[in-house]
Amino acid sequence: MPTNRPNILLIMNDDMGYSDIGCYGGEIQTPNLDRLAAHGVRLTQFYNTARCCPTRASILTGLHPHQVGIGWMTAQIDEDGYRGSLSDTCVTIGEALKLAGYATYMSGKWHVSHDQAPDGPKYCWPCQRGFDRYFGILGGAANYWQPNTLTRDNDAMDLKSLPGDFFLTDAISDEAANYIREHAATNGDAPFFLYTAYSAPHWPLHAHEEDIRRYQGRFAAGWDRLREERLQRMRDMGILDASWPMTERDSTQPPWDEAPHQAWQQRRMEVYAAQVDRMDRGIGRIVAALEETDRIDNTLVLFLADNGACAEEFAAEVRPLPSTYSGGTTKTRDGRTVLRGNDPTVMPGPEHTYQSYGVTWANLSNTPFREYKHWVHEGGIATPLIAHWPAVIEDHGALRHQPGQLTDIMATCLDVAGADYPTRFNGNDIVPLEGTSLAPIFHDQPNHKEALIWEHEGNKAVRRGQWKLVCKYPGDWELYDIIANRTETEDLAERHPEVVEELGAVFDAWAERCGVKPWEHVSERLSAMRGRRSGRSDYGAIDRRPGASR
Repeated sequence: MPTNRPNILLIMNDDMGYSDIGCYGGEIQTPNLDRLAAHGVRLTQFYNTARCCPTRASILTGLHPHQVGIGWMTAQIDEDGYRGSLSDTCVTIGEALKLAGYATYMSGKWHVSHDQAPDGPKYCWPCQRGFDRYFGILGGAANYWQPNTLTRDNDAMDLKSLPGDFFLTDAISDEAANYIREHAATNGDAPFFLYTAYSAPHWPLHAHEEDIRRYQGRFAAGWDRLREERLQRMRDMGILDASWPMTERDSTQPPWDEAPHQAWQQRRMEVYAAQVDRMDRGIGRIVAALEETDRIDNTLVLFLADNGACAEEFAAEVRPLPSTYSGGTTKTRDGRTVLRGNDPTVMPGPEHTYQSYGVTWANLSNTPFREYKHWVHEGGIATPLIAHWPAVIEDHGALRHQPGQLTDIMATCLDVAGADYPTRFNGNDIVPLEGTSLAPIFHDQPNHKEALIWEHEGNKAVRRGQWKLVCKYPGDWELYDIIANRTETEDLAERHPEVVEELGAVFDAWAERCGVKPWEHVSERLSAMRGRRSGRSDYGAIDRRPGASR
């Protein structure tokens, strides 16, 4: 085993668009991420899996989500590949690196276990899946000021003991920084793996007033002009090819000049920006802990998002959160009722509000791409990926255009750690690793990725060579020359039926091998299980965009 094995810090945030952070063209102030990018490399064509749970399952295991039991979300569906918790035929990065002598820590959002009750089964909690220490939320969303549950290691925390200034994003950051300091004090030169999974900027729109004020008026120009400005910055940076056209504004949305409630609309994006800003400052504190403990040079830092921007809209009618709601507490700490609803007369941000930023600003966040979280057009799956490793990465500030996807993260971690991927673990045969190490890409070399393939809720895609075949369920296959037209504005399916047939067969073979079931079948199982309309989010009644059925 190499004696100079690197530490690994994997940071992922939640529901952030491709171009939101400064070093990818956005307006949001992210100096700490920008600094990592300036002294590392940025991948421009890296992909997640379009949704929170499947992404977390894939990034942790190096497998596709259906292969590890999370083909949809954490609902416990009576169907192999969709049972809602990580299976026992996979290993996590934590489990594999522990076998190689790494200390393993996690701070943040888990969301890969159906069982989350503190008095229930814990077989798929972080400390049972390879992590020495854990702090965070086991579910998918939380009130930032007062989560309805918090877990430390294997125990539910006493929420009454939280400090008066508790804020989830800060807590995730500070716990991660503390793990680094404690590791330095107690583990000497042993390497560590730290997975920091923010819930920001996932709804609800919660932020401190002083953070929101930093963005007051910044989005007053509206989504149309801001998309054009982002596009130009991204072209100037070299992130986008200048020949790729901007996609049209989402057809459900008006031009900014005709948009009602502009003050409220601006406020939604201001709060969202404040959420990302707060996270970036927390990342700065984590990096400072690496510097203080003299570990920054030999630590591989990776930062990415779990899916594209989220276009989910709450109903306009403001209602109290139901007492059974898993995404947050129903009362503020001072006794006020938490009211959920995108009511334009209620400004988001404070603890008693519960809103989302919706289609309009998600369209900006995903500039210049189509679609959003849930879908596998570029807007749903394209993510920033920053890699920072001073001891190894020398081409500071460079861009890397080779494609990669989530399964490659585990392959990369094992590669740089000199660790083996087990064929058996805890008495079970383990599904072979799907990913390919990204380490060659850091040095601008190919990693020989043959094809990238996705499926979520019937939305499906294959990217191979110059082509991307993609379907927005329940529509037909579309075909794009992803090199000439990554923004997917010119469908070539009718002109190249032979490519559609060839790549369609690639998808079918992959789906059969990975246990992907037809979405109609999964939807029927969900409907029967829950007695409600299939395909809805497991967070409660939301529209994915205005006019969507409930």
